[in-house]
Amino acid sequence: MRIGPYSLNSNLVVAPMAGVTDRPFRKLCRAFGAGLAVSEMVASNSLLYGSEKTKRRANNEGEAEPVSVQIVGADPAMLAQAAQYNADRGAQIIDINMGCPAKKICNVMAGSALLQNEALVARILEAVVTAVDVPVTLKIRTGWDKNNRNALNVARIAEASGVQALAIHGRTRACGYSGDAEYDTIAAVKAEVGIPVIANGDITSPQKARQVLDYTRADAVMIGRAAQGRPWIFREIAHYLKTGEALPAPAAVEIRALLLDHLNDLYAFYGEGTGVRMARKHIAWYTRGQADSAVFRHAMNQLQTPREQIDAVERFFAGSTGAIDMENEMAA
Repeated sequence: MRIGPYSLNSNLVVAPMAGVTDRPFRKLCRAFGAGLAVSEMVASNSLLYGSEKTKRRANNEGEAEPVSVQIVGADPAMLAQAAQYNADRGAQIIDINMGCPAKKICNVMAGSALLQNEALVARILEAVVTAVDVPVTLKIRTGWDKNNRNALNVARIAEASGVQALAIHGRTRACGYSGDAEYDTIAAVKAEVGIPVIANGDITSPQKARQVLDYTRADAVMIGRAAQGRPWIFREIAHYLKTGEALPAPAAVEIRALLLDHLNDLYAFYGEGTGVRMARKHIAWYTRGQADSAVFRHAMNQLQTPREQIDAVERFFAGSTGAIDMENEMAA
């Protein structure tokens, strides 16, 4: 699959997820075989007015090419400026968010709320494409509710505007993340447009990835929540698509080493205080489903330093009683 001048090394894409797809997570998913990892959405107004948190979201130092930064907003001129800002700082692909269903985004008519205004969609896309020399991609949903699935109209607008790839989440804005994703709309868009189409929504296993690719004829699949605490899913999918065989689940010793490396990257990227807070959810995701993990996660949320977190992870993976021992020590 190609996006502009860039040939991806796989047809597996990491979905942009607020609070999750920071630089450490993106680099980890790329190492496991993702061909592209899109940044957390970056608010166009915050970026232009100097929010440190927002600038960190757009930090792509040391990432494998191509670097994709997602911007969100509703003002064409401001989005064009934000695109220029990111392109000047190393972004090789600009992705526009018209898929986020969160109320705080939709209440300012950004994200998936834009799907209600196709004329504004066109103005935004034309402004951003004109503003930068790098490829522009777009992330949408199938529509704003089940009675108004207009992804095909938006896809045609995107292609005419010069957008070079389109990711579609198989739910409407009204659906949020509830119910099952549907792929008929994605298949219909793929049949009508000439730009690459990326299918997204409920792709949780190698077998489901194969099924969605076959059904929609999409050029790639985008993985979101299924990669949380499971970045090796990209390795599993790539192997299955190539061979038709399922890889065995990673051993606990590999998960332990992977988690510890991830934690150290988080501490280095955010600093110790914020790094510890960001690490808690990742630790919970990596350990879910394992013996004593509920007790372990509860105790983990009380720890305040990197050293305490790392020691707790070491004890947990050393044996099934590690989490219980840790909680007893905290209570003593």
